[in-house]
Amino acid sequence: MKLTTRGHYSVKALLDLTLHPSRHPISVHTIATRQGLPPPYLEKLLIELRRAGIVESVRGPQGGYRLAKPADQIFLGQILAAVGEQVDPLPRHSPQADQAEDWVTFAVWNRLSQKLKEALYSISLEDLYFDARSWQAAQGDDVSFMV
Repeated sequence: MKLTTRGHYSVKALLDLTLHPSRHPISVHTIATRQGLPPPYLEKLLIELRRAGIVESVRGPQGGYRLAKPADQIFLGQILAAVGEQVDPLPRHSPQADQAEDWVTFAVWNRLSQKLKEALYSISLEDLYFDARSWQAAQGDDVSFMV
């Protein structure tokens, strides 16, 4: 599995929103500036995340985006699926019946794929937030919270 720019930027944006539990919406420009992301691309990702029910949008001069539910109820697998990430380690393939080793390989990849999906759907945004905060603390005071 390879995490593409879509998945990476989406997680970064959601971690940024996690920093603001006050429920006030944060503008795309603010998130993009803090995380070093291109605003137009980020806007497209946030629209996809809104359609998936992960974020809410608020219109108006004080508008922007905020998490639609608590960070401990948003999982990495949901985020990646919302922006079209493929979570299979390798593209699906059909084993050839006349080659026994293909069935073994097929079974191994199926099991690995299932374990990967289980892991992705067990890691919450809150878990990632605390991991990032721990990393920041280990780096010292001079590190800003850019994920």
